[in-house]
Formats: sequence, structure tokens, C-alpha cells
Amino acid sequence: MPEVHELVLGPISCHCWNGNRTKFAMSPNNNEVHIYFKKGAKWEVEHVLKEHGQKVTGMDWASKSDRLVTCGADRNAYVWTHTGKEWKPSLVILRINRAATMVRWSPKENKFAVGSGARLISICYFEEENDWWVSKHIKKPLRSTVLSLDWHPDNILIAVGSCDFKTRVFSTYVKEIEEKPASTCWGKKMTFGNCMAEFSNSGGGWVHDVSFSPSGNKLAWVGHDASISVVDQAAEGESTVATVKHSFLPYLSCQFLTENSLIAGGYDCYPALWSHDDQGKLTYINKLDQAEKKGTGHLSAMEKFKGLDKRATTGAEDTSLQSTHQNAITQITIHTVTSGSASRFS
Repeated sequence: MPEVHELVLGPISCHCWNGNRTKFAMSPNNNEVHIYFKKGAKWEVEHVLKEHGQKVTGMDWASKSDRLVTCGADRNAYVWTHTGKEWKPSLVILRINRAATMVRWSPKENKFAVGSGARLISICYFEEENDWWVSKHIKKPLRSTVLSLDWHPDNILIAVGSCDFKTRVFSTYVKEIEEKPASTCWGKKMTFGNCMAEFSNSGGGWVHDVSFSPSGNKLAWVGHDASISVVDQAAEGESTVATVKHSFLPYLSCQFLTENSLIAGGYDCYPALWSHDDQGKLTYINKLDQAEKKGTGHLSAMEKFKGLDKRATTGAEDTSLQSTHQNAITQITIHTVTSGSASRFS
């Protein structure tokens, strides 16, 4: 059964968890970042961060270094460090002229990537000489807004989904802070910004989200054309993309749970489980939300009058959905990993 926590009345634009899952951060669709801690059975606000001037569009919490990175529509990104009772922000030199859309720490937490509407990706790392965060840009062949990012386990490759209907894999090797990387199934040439692979979303829809499998050999993405795709780059012979045009509303987020299973959610308001076997077949399994619709019961004359006054109807229809979420799922984040497989997500 899912745990339901009602935090704010409005939508939540993004969220992330700290390393030991005792706290989480989220933005209530404005320029603030709220950090929660658990007190008894409830989550309560511990800090409110207000450095951004416009809506916060992405955030990620480094599990080892405990640093929080946020980005927003104000074209800025901040790295937050917890010093005693306060969170201290450090400005990142992004050098972008459009809104930032999302941000992700690398697995080793020595750099992070920021997507934006400027048709580029900022790979940011700390420059000790000047005591600030600087960035390098990956521009070509991106032709539109970057909507999603996901890091390969090797800390070098990154998957990118964008509004130009493409999913790409780039190398982010920064020679100033990293040793020369070894080759992978995605390619050998690891120079910074090299496009290792490019895949078209067959139906022409925006690529809302991308996700590497735990091994990094598989890559999944979901499109606005109500499609879900998976490619196995380590498969024998030429790698082929398995794409399913499903009958549901478009997915907005996806995450691999194991090497052969993934979860996706979006405008249908419930998470759905998919399977991708060793033969390259992508199969829909089931939806994981089995919430029951509440009964309406008998309406009194006064309740019927209230319904007529508010909704211009005397019927007893219930407008609530038969799902735990009552609106679109905009983000899926892994919460708990057990024996290399995700066992809980939010």
C-alpha cells in the first residue's frame, strides 16, 4: 500500500531525498525550496530556502556529500551546504540565457548537469582555485529545450531527452578533475561533448524523461506521443529500439527498478510497471495503484441542494479519480534500493 502525505494544496514541481531518507526537499511550484523532516508520523518543514527569483524547476540531493543543488527559471543554479542550523548557497556560473529545466548530480558527486531552454547542457564542477562552481557546455547537436537527464553509472556518460524528439547519450569527461575513462558498450571516444548515441522518438513527441538501467547497458525514455522505448546497447548484434505505442495518456517520468523492469507515470495519474526481457521485448505488466473509489452513499435533500448550487447538478457523481494521485505524476524518484534493485519509489 502506498504512503500518502499531503504537504501543500497546490502542485509540487520537483522533489528529492537525502542520503539516508530522513529528509526530503521539494518546491511548491514557486521560487521556494522546502526541506522536510519526519516528526512522528508526519513530515514537517524544517527550512525554507528563498534564493531563487523565479520558479524552481529542478533539484537533487547528493547522498554522500549531503549537498543540495537547485535550478530555476531565473537561469541560476545554487549548491546548498548545511552549516549547523542554516543552508548556505553557492552560486554556479551556468552562462545560459534561458530558464534551467532540471539538474542531476553525477554518481561520484564531483560534478552535476543542468539542462535548459538554451538548447545546451551545462556540466558543472568545482574550481578550487577560485572557490566557485564553473561549467562547460554541450551544445551540438541539440536543437531544442532539454527536458530530462540521467547519469550512467560510470560517472562519464549522460542521457539527454529534449523537445527535438531525440534521445542522446553524451560524454562529459572533464580532464581537469577526472582520469581518462575506459571504453563502454556505448563507444570508445570519450572526449567532452562527444555524442555517443542518438535515437529518434518514432512518433515525433517530446522526450519527457530518460533512465539508464542499473548496469548502464539499457536506456529507456518516454515521449509525449504516448510511447515508451528501451534500447539494449550491450545486446549481441546491432542494437534495436523496442517501442510501444500504448493506449494510455503520455508518461512524464520513468525509472528502471531492475535490469529488466521499469516504472512509468504521467497524465493517467498512476504508476505503471513495464518489463523489458533479454530478447528485447517490451511488455506492459500492470498499474501499481489499486486505490478503491469511495462510495457516494445516500444524499440528503440539503446535500443535493449544495450540489446544485456548486456544480449545477443534483446528481451524486464523484469527480475523484480511482487512483492515489488526483493529478498528473510529474516525477518518479527511487527511494530505497535493496540488493541492487529498487524496492520503493516516490
